[in-house]
Amino acid sequence: MKGIILAGGSGTRLYPLTKVTSKQLLPVYNKPMIYYPLHTLLKAGIKDILIIVAPERSGDFLNLLGSGKEFGARFAYEVQDQPRGIAEAFVIGKEFIEGDPCTLILGDNIYTDDFSEVIANHQEGAKIFVKEVPDANRFGVVEMDESGKVLGIEEKPKVPKSRFAQTGLYIYDSKVADYAEKLTPSARLEYEITDLNNMYLKGGQLSAHKVRGEWIDAGTFESLHRASLVVREHELGIHKNNESSLKVTIREDQKNLKEDFTRSLL
Repeated sequence: MKGIILAGGSGTRLYPLTKVTSKQLLPVYNKPMIYYPLHTLLKAGIKDILIIVAPERSGDFLNLLGSGKEFGARFAYEVQDQPRGIAEAFVIGKEFIEGDPCTLILGDNIYTDDFSEVIANHQEGAKIFVKEVPDANRFGVVEMDESGKVLGIEEKPKVPKSRFAQTGLYIYDSKVADYAEKLTPSARLEYEITDLNNMYLKGGQLSAHKVRGEWIDAGTFESLHRASLVVREHELGIHKNNESSLKVTIREDQKNLKEDFTRSLL
């Protein structure tokens, strides 16, 4: 299983914080934001990770993360010249994927759930991670039946058919890059991840996993602030539902990661 972290874009909603650095390098409590999606992949045993960045910030990511050696992993880097949609990550990363299954996570998405087994056990098709939210019309809306079977996905509909939003974590089989190359830009001139997922859905190969814990898309001032508060609670062990907290999963990772990474998580 390969991993991709999409960390491009200009972060305009967080200006002027993003005038001098990338959104994904901003601090969330005591770590750079990108450490959290990176942790999600490392926790699942993914060691080959491609980090896709904006051209003007590429050196910042390289300085922070390096080759991946200190994380017990191997990092590769690619540049997304312009933010043309999430699904373009698989076109940019086709050579890196090399026909392997792949997990993609957005560089500003933070989860408190442990998805290690879900990712490790993935075999065929695609899996999306969905969360019930009050403002689903802001996201890709996932319609499911009572058994959890995916019936359809709509991108930011005016009238949502459900309250389940498609979050920024996706698992795909070895066909994902070929499917992504068949996409055409949407009205927003982007290669939509919803269109890619609908390809799998039409073939009966799309499933959904419900996110039980916190999911934060830390791309606004309010969500960035909330992310720091949530992480702090989990780090200090004061969260009311601490059975799968960030603090616990990070400490478990420290048994396997090298000493430098261990210190960076403290």
